[in-house]
Amino acid sequence: MPTVSGRAMQVSAAGGAFQLIEKQFPNPGPGQVRIRVHACGVCHSDSLTKFGQWPGIQFPRVPGHEVAGIVDAVGPDVPLFQPGQRVGLGWHGGHCNFCPPCRRGDFILCENQLISGIDFDGGYADYVIAPANALAFIPADLAPADAGPLLCAGVTTFNSLRNSGARSGDTVAILGIGGLGHLAVQYAAKSGYRTVAVARGQDKAPLAHQLGAHLYIDSTTQDPADELQKLGGAQVILSTVTSAKALEWTVNGLAPTGKLIIVGAPDGPIVVSPFPMILGRRTVLGWPSGTGMDSEDTLNFSALTGVKPMIETYSLERAEEAFDRMMSGNARFRVVLTTGA
Repeated sequence: MPTVSGRAMQVSAAGGAFQLIEKQFPNPGPGQVRIRVHACGVCHSDSLTKFGQWPGIQFPRVPGHEVAGIVDAVGPDVPLFQPGQRVGLGWHGGHCNFCPPCRRGDFILCENQLISGIDFDGGYADYVIAPANALAFIPADLAPADAGPLLCAGVTTFNSLRNSGARSGDTVAILGIGGLGHLAVQYAAKSGYRTVAVARGQDKAPLAHQLGAHLYIDSTTQDPADELQKLGGAQVILSTVTSAKALEWTVNGLAPTGKLIIVGAPDGPIVVSPFPMILGRRTVLGWPSGTGMDSEDTLNFSALTGVKPMIETYSLERAEEAFDRMMSGNARFRVVLTTGA
């Protein structure tokens, strides 16, 4: 099993530019798999690597945690994966199996969890070496460029909704129609919820309905909480936005026992009135992405129901341009690097 050479877009120091390098990718060690990358999504969380904002991150580092490709080589003690299989790698880059959360089977909360593209080199490259317990199988009818964003934005929204406690027919509101929100609307509608999209401006209404929303609320001309209460309140409000200010109304839009689930990281503290929380037994909680198996469920559900990300693709060499496009907020809606493999 030989080592292989390939390209990588590397960051040498916090805030530095991407550098195209040629590097050797070693053989996978015990419990590891080497993936030939076909596509890798460019996520806002990659800025944690680019700008050195993750505590303890070491440079040089190759970002990327929305990796779609095929198994190229398998290390010892990996009974499940074989060369040629289509696999994906997401934010969750492996778990230890021995900390208290792992012993309870809650691997996404592993105290020693590895993060792809932060703790080890990620998918802005031709190859990735990753722990086998982090991988997901990709269905045959999902293209790599479509699968990539589903391994982060997809699993985060799908997994939070399916674990929310909402039942078919319940009112579920999606706050924001962006990289996360445009997938969340699709998953909510395909899951049988009465899906309400909430965003700024009437210009987003046609897209919301195209994605499957049954109702659209323009937060610039309507009070979202009042509109949701006219429907009996939302059992779930899934927030995909980054503005903490935009969340202040949300608890008042919930039905009794309703949940505000936060998957988009707000830009500051969230102000929540305690009285609706207490009197209605309402809940505010966050949700991380998911394990490799959660990603696999997301991919299978997406293939089954036709959920797809809206993407803009760039070649690997254009990673700097692709990253800047993502950071601008103007991408519609996920940026994906392709390797040409």
